[in-house]
Amino acid sequence: MGREQWKKVWVGSAGNMVEWFDWFVYATFAVYFADAFFPKGNETANLMNTMGIFAVGFFMRPVGGWLLGRIGDRRGRKAALTLTVSLMSASAILIAVAPTYAVAGYGGVAVLLVARLLQGLSVGGEYAASATYLTEASAPGRRGFASSFQYVSMTAGQLVGLGLQIVLQRTLSEDALHSWGWRVPFIVGAVGAAVVFYLRRSLLETEVYAESGAAADENRGTLRALWAHRREAVLVMALTMGGTVAYYTYTTYLTKFLSSSAGMAKPTASLVSFCALFVFMCVQPLAGLLSDRIGRRPMLITFAVGSTFLTVPIMTMLKHAGTFWPAFGLALLALLIVTGYTSINACVKAELFPTGIRALGVALPYAVANALFGGTAEYVALWFKKAGAESGFYWYVAGCAAVSLVVYLTMRETRDIDLNRAAVLGAADRAPEGLGKTSPSAL
Repeated sequence: MGREQWKKVWVGSAGNMVEWFDWFVYATFAVYFADAFFPKGNETANLMNTMGIFAVGFFMRPVGGWLLGRIGDRRGRKAALTLTVSLMSASAILIAVAPTYAVAGYGGVAVLLVARLLQGLSVGGEYAASATYLTEASAPGRRGFASSFQYVSMTAGQLVGLGLQIVLQRTLSEDALHSWGWRVPFIVGAVGAAVVFYLRRSLLETEVYAESGAAADENRGTLRALWAHRREAVLVMALTMGGTVAYYTYTTYLTKFLSSSAGMAKPTASLVSFCALFVFMCVQPLAGLLSDRIGRRPMLITFAVGSTFLTVPIMTMLKHAGTFWPAFGLALLALLIVTGYTSINACVKAELFPTGIRALGVALPYAVANALFGGTAEYVALWFKKAGAESGFYWYVAGCAAVSLVVYLTMRETRDIDLNRAAVLGAADRAPEGLGKTSPSAL
């Protein structure tokens, strides 16, 4: 890739990192502020209430996917990227200053809920905006490599959050973390978002969008245009199902699982997650490069087979890992399997749609799938635990991966699609095998 393309990838990724730092610190610090917003009582019940609000943010993502996907297709990728980070900054500030139950009763919960709704709105558009931007900004033979930086930046944001958590755990007392220390990451996130807002204001539009003529199409970014590509939209949801459940299981839920179910000390659990995620982040570009050589389907199939058959034994052994090294090895194995999905899912979805509907086409169905499966993953896990059948969640994750496996086995390869030509091609030229065709007139 050329220097200008690298600049686009770097700036787009930097914003994505801050977005996901703000998104994930809610989950990683929930163990410290869960009791702050609800009456004292059952720790698991309060954590479930807090993660229920976390899940609510996911249900706002389809609205954000529609709104910001529409803006991305009608006003350009840059406009959508700038708006998403502004919303995320506002939500981080709200959480940082939210009053506790002791101060304002359930008023603090209301502030927390509004903040999570804003986060859901922002992230619902950020995924598609950054996925589309990174895919369009890269050279044709390097789309897998370039788009892999989406999960590099997402993971980097999570690592910064975990790193900050580890520092705070070692510098503050347990009481200080529960009383005020948990607010620190949200203040950091708000400042970071302000910096990225400045960077994104000078971001250059992608050549694919600028030269496609999509801006002159009255139907660009509309639900009517998306309906013409409804089969591709359904495919995006099916592609996402298994991947998003597995990803959230081994990232945001892993630390809580190791501390509450495996009996590991919170600092040790955080360190396991941090180290495994660091290696996971580093292998994303390598897997993206591999997909540029062998195609997207082999990578997706490898992920789905591994998750379908290895999730139950990995989670079972994690629960009894006990110490750092066994837990680290198992967590890393799980994340390496998930890499088959995370490293390329952005470009696969973007490659399914023409330019005038690409941002919305990726955003809305992906956000719906995340609301149904990703956002509820931790809540489902905690529900199984409270019911005394925690292993049921392991089978749930494996089952979701099995459904996606069927889709991966029947879809067409997307690696060699010309994004510029896709702007004028009918959906029939790109329709996945087994999922039907759409006539060119639908465009």
